Amino acid sequence: MTCTAAEIPVQSPPRGVDWRPSPAVETLAPIPDHALMLAVRDGNLDCMGELFERHNGPLFGYLSKVTGNRAAAEDIAQTVFQRMLKYRHTYRDEGSFTAWMYHLARRCATDHFRRSSAAPVAVDPSDLEAHADQSQGADESAASRDDHALLHRALGRLDRDDREVLLLSRLQELSFAEVAGILECSVGAARVRAHRALRTLRDHYIQMQKEPLT
Repeated sequence: MTCTAAEIPVQSPPRGVDWRPSPAVETLAPIPDHALMLAVRDGNLDCMGELFERHNGPLFGYLSKVTGNRAAAEDIAQTVFQRMLKYRHTYRDEGSFTAWMYHLARRCATDHFRRSSAAPVAVDPSDLEAHADQSQGADESAASRDDHALLHRALGRLDRDDREVLLLSRLQELSFAEVAGILECSVGAARVRAHRALRTLRDHYIQMQKEPLT
């Protein structure tokens, strides 16, 4: 038995209720960095613009801390994206875009230091893990600012390699597998280097706490 339109009871919707179907909500997930870089590698250079928007800020932050010079960091970051385009054909399907980007950044920074013969200066370690003895009391905000200043000086006593591994593993929050790829060493070696650098930073910090103020 079929119902005609006249046989179907029609009721008015309750006042204040809209029964019209809601418009579809677009929930498209952003395209992963890896897929964008594969598109760039295959000739769609417009995708580099999206990668630039996503990563230029973090990359500049990393380079400014490595070099201690914002102008130099800006120039190096620009060089990194230029090299991404130049060497796009070397990007591998199984690679990590972020690790590849920081690998290029590390080489560009090395070239910058070689040309300028300038060693990187101390960076702000406030985003790094503090030493194990640091108190976390809520009433120590002023002391915390002093701690950060002291950590800044302590980080300045680290050599470039130790600063670099801490920046990559702590500030940029890369996995040890990614750090190992950037530093061209094993995962175990990257982990050991990061832990050793953090321990050295802690030792410098504690030692400097005991030094008289000048």
